[in-house]
Amino acid sequence: MNSQFKINKHPFPSLLYLEWILLAITALTAVIPPPLRRFHPKPPELSICGTFPDLSVCNLLPELSIYSLVIFALMGLILPTKSKTSKIIYTVIEILLILTTGLFGERFARLFPFLYIILVTRSCLIFNLPGRLFVTSLSFTLFLFTTQLKYQLFNLQASPQAQEKFRFLSLNWSLVFGLSLVFVLLMMNAVLSERHSREKLAIANEKLREYAMRIENQATLEERNRIAREIHDSLGHSLTALNLQLETALKLWQSNPGKAETFLATAKELGSKALKDVRQSVSTMRYNPLQEQSLDSAIASLSENFHRSNGILPICQINLEYSLPPEINTAIYRIIQESLTNITKYGYATEVKLELTTTRGNLRLIIQDNGRGFDLGQNTTGFGLHSMRDRTLALGGEFNINSAPGYGCKITVNIPLMRLR
Repeated sequence: MNSQFKINKHPFPSLLYLEWILLAITALTAVIPPPLRRFHPKPPELSICGTFPDLSVCNLLPELSIYSLVIFALMGLILPTKSKTSKIIYTVIEILLILTTGLFGERFARLFPFLYIILVTRSCLIFNLPGRLFVTSLSFTLFLFTTQLKYQLFNLQASPQAQEKFRFLSLNWSLVFGLSLVFVLLMMNAVLSERHSREKLAIANEKLREYAMRIENQATLEERNRIAREIHDSLGHSLTALNLQLETALKLWQSNPGKAETFLATAKELGSKALKDVRQSVSTMRYNPLQEQSLDSAIASLSENFHRSNGILPICQINLEYSLPPEINTAIYRIIQESLTNITKYGYATEVKLELTTTRGNLRLIIQDNGRGFDLGQNTTGFGLHSMRDRTLALGGEFNINSAPGYGCKITVNIPLMRLR
């Protein structure tokens, strides 16, 4: 089937059933005459065929109104929703069927006002608001036209008193019919608006579910990266120092067993600490490396461990005007820890300076050594550097590293504190 004339099933089956019930009840009232009708004079025929029975259409097709009514009822099963042309053709056919039922069938003449109500109902399902208003106005106009036509037919057969009474009833019926059309239009607009709101809500819920899944996946990825950083920064630092102690002990084992034993004892302590870090990382992913220590004390412990491992005591200048949030303390501790680990592994430095200050809502950390340095263009892919940079950026800070072969390395971290206080 051509997509321009694509049709869909009725979106409101209950409304379709209501249409059929209304058509059935009204058709029965038109087919079955009232019991008291035999006591009154037969009213004048108000249809075209009743007034002009010699018309060819009345002689050749007496069941035309019945067929039109059946076709009109069955058209409710399908509704055009895509092409504007198919919608217009569909509506024009409905109007022609209504006019045929009302003008050529006297027994169904009382039915066609209800057909207009059904027409307006269907138009609300296939047109936007301007189209609905147009169909409603057109329905009322056609109703007035057919009423006026029947009034003219009635004047050919009735007395002046009956004509005046019929005119009064027609005006009242037209007013009631117009209000009925407006009520149906408003009711259908409310129903469709509510349905549209439910559809938008369902779409919004689906999008929200997708966003929640994305956020969950992103949070999972970030948590994995955080865990990797924690393991690298804590366990990696301990194992690096442990390896250095063991290498030194092996070198001194023959020449100076006593001093080698000291290095082995230190290695044992570092191994115990590494094992403790592993257990804490497994038991809880929110392990606090400071363990209720102040940042000053934690940095002092790192400096002492570095001195024991390398024989170099870092020069520390710490000036914190106020306490820092836990997330900043942890980040600064890990950055210093990773920097000292890198110096131990690659730096071969003889002097290390560490400066940590807070000034005007900003935290600045500077770690500088006089080691052999490295080429920034070739050695920036290590996990340690990425870990330090990620921790800084996560707090809205800036991470800078300056180094060159033979000129040591300088790491500068700036973290704003105004939005975190």
